Amino acid sequence: MSETIIRIIAETLDISVSSAKNTVLLLEEGCTVPFIARYRKERTGSLDEVAIGRIKDQHTRLQELEKRKQTILSTIAEQGALTDELKNRIENCYDSTELEDIYLPFKPKRRTRATIAREMGLEPLAKIVMAQHEKNPELRAKSFLNDKVPNTEAALAGARDIIAEWVSENERTRSIVRQEFKRNALITSKVIKGKEEEGTKYRDYFDWLEPLKKCPSHRLLAMRRGEKEGFLRVSIGIEPEQAINRVEQVFFRGYGPSSDQVSLAVSDSLKRLVVPSIETEFAQLAKASADQEAIRVFAENLRQLLLAPPLGQFRTLAIDPGYRTGCKVVCLDAQGNLLHNETIYPHPPQNDKKLAAKKLTSMVEAYQIEAIAIGNGTASRETEQFVKNLHYDRELRVFVVSEDGASVYSASSVAREEFPQYDVTVRGAVSIGRRLMDPLAELVKIDPKSIGVGQYQHDVDQKELKSGLDQVVESAVNSVGVNVNTASKELLTYISGLGPQLALNIVEYRRENGPFTSRKALMKVPRMGAKAFEQSAGFLRIPGSDYPLDNSAVHPEAYVIVEKMARDLGISLDDLIGKDEIVNKIQLAGYVTESIGLPTLTDIKNELLKPGRDPRKAIKVFEFAEGVFSMEDLRIGMVLPGIVNNITKFGAFVDIGVKQSGLVHLSEMADRFISDPNEIVKLHQHVTVKVIDLDIPRKRIQLSLKQAKS
Repeated sequence: MSETIIRIIAETLDISVSSAKNTVLLLEEGCTVPFIARYRKERTGSLDEVAIGRIKDQHTRLQELEKRKQTILSTIAEQGALTDELKNRIENCYDSTELEDIYLPFKPKRRTRATIAREMGLEPLAKIVMAQHEKNPELRAKSFLNDKVPNTEAALAGARDIIAEWVSENERTRSIVRQEFKRNALITSKVIKGKEEEGTKYRDYFDWLEPLKKCPSHRLLAMRRGEKEGFLRVSIGIEPEQAINRVEQVFFRGYGPSSDQVSLAVSDSLKRLVVPSIETEFAQLAKASADQEAIRVFAENLRQLLLAPPLGQFRTLAIDPGYRTGCKVVCLDAQGNLLHNETIYPHPPQNDKKLAAKKLTSMVEAYQIEAIAIGNGTASRETEQFVKNLHYDRELRVFVVSEDGASVYSASSVAREEFPQYDVTVRGAVSIGRRLMDPLAELVKIDPKSIGVGQYQHDVDQKELKSGLDQVVESAVNSVGVNVNTASKELLTYISGLGPQLALNIVEYRRENGPFTSRKALMKVPRMGAKAFEQSAGFLRIPGSDYPLDNSAVHPEAYVIVEKMARDLGISLDDLIGKDEIVNKIQLAGYVTESIGLPTLTDIKNELLKPGRDPRKAIKVFEFAEGVFSMEDLRIGMVLPGIVNNITKFGAFVDIGVKQSGLVHLSEMADRFISDPNEIVKLHQHVTVKVIDLDIPRKRIQLSLKQAKS
């Protein structure tokens, strides 16, 4: 392990060297981020998952940089140009941009104008001109004429091409132009002639100009999408004159005819070589930065969605609503198993409300239904109203559930494997019901980017997106923990230390041998080695185990300490767990060991107070305003209940029950300045909003939170 890399990580992330070093060691030992955050607090200084994830990312980046250095050193050595000074510079460089600038003069090139000039024998002339001592460069150029160089102008032009390449490969040159881009780069967007009507959704960007440093991520991604779809022409650039003047000062050696030639070469170099190169660099940097911001927003939304309040294990009737094709109805038991399915037609064109009502009420009675879940797609509001107006033999809670991604699940191999004998409509309805019962357990079966809580997810770097979202799913699953005897293989896959194969092995072992009766029994699962058990055991719960701690977040490695606590109190484990008065008597300092300190002991105490506690909040019933079903029912000034269904960098989208979400812009969230909507709202939060603008043709609804309060 490089001490330099550890120091750089510590300085970059503003953490102690020991925390950085120990975290990297744990990662290299094969420990996962959730495991380190939960069970290795003493070694990391109680760093959370976010900090550990950043250390992991930084370490990976610096390792890749080390590999790049070795490639560069090898390439320069093969050219016989690797001096001790150059080698030292490269080995001690930890900035990827600076490293590439150092390497640029030695980088193998395609055939350039400078290459052709060298082949004509003009490099000595370029050196003479560059030295700027020659008072008559035209006369000196005559000695370089040959069958390929017909006149002095051609000779000087070739020399300038070589000088232009030297200027473009100079680190100072590139640094100056970068500074100019950082300060003054403008991003410009223009509509492509003849595409005005077809690309009307991008009309805000038909003639757009703003400083690049002020362009928010969502706007840049929107422009790039318009460019990709062939409606916009987007460019990033500077006025080069300021940069040319500054670069000339680097290369000028006085004034005279040779300096005039250098001036021409500098101007050509910047306009033809350097500015386009740095423009590409900044375009890539701006895109990468916008991607990171979009992924961050998406990841935060996904985390909130995955950790949405679950209904829990209640017998549920789920409806995937529709008009012509009817409403698909399924009845699920408390574990989410399908008991019954059929289709009802309470809406146009059939309008068979009487039969639909009879079927629903009889299903509620026959399957002892305790809650109803209705998908929020087509005919959702009408179905909700129909369901709520019926009379049942019991009290029922009715919930409207997001359908985003349900169609993706219903057509997936996972759904086909679960329900091979049913079509996609039944599978979709089952998914809606299960989402109400346990959003986390159901949503892990769907590709995160299909869940519908992001923006521009198809425009960002897909590898980075997948990595970021997978980390969020892993974090959410492990923060809640899973019942190893009921969890699907998809859910188990995200448990720390498992992965797809071990998850499948657990499910198959469970199927063949019955439920696990203890965490220790997990060691009988094929390929469950000591390391995998160490990483996963604390996140796997076994309700009904003979050993009470098996249904808690206490790691098996700490069982001996809890047992000692019980012995010291003269009671059994069963008498200790969940007994606040007794647990609070424990003096944690007396149980500190070499490997387990107060941070972990505090976690253990909290777990003993509330064993197996689900960190998610309790679910609440939400009701839309009566009589508001479409945009045509809306009026400016209306104050309505809504539910936040997406959060972006510039605001939050709110479902007010009209099939088109409205936007609460950042400026309409509070009577103070805010930079992040998450300061005010969370996904699935119930809010009250005021309609402040409507554009029915463009399907745009502007809402306000702050005006609703006043």
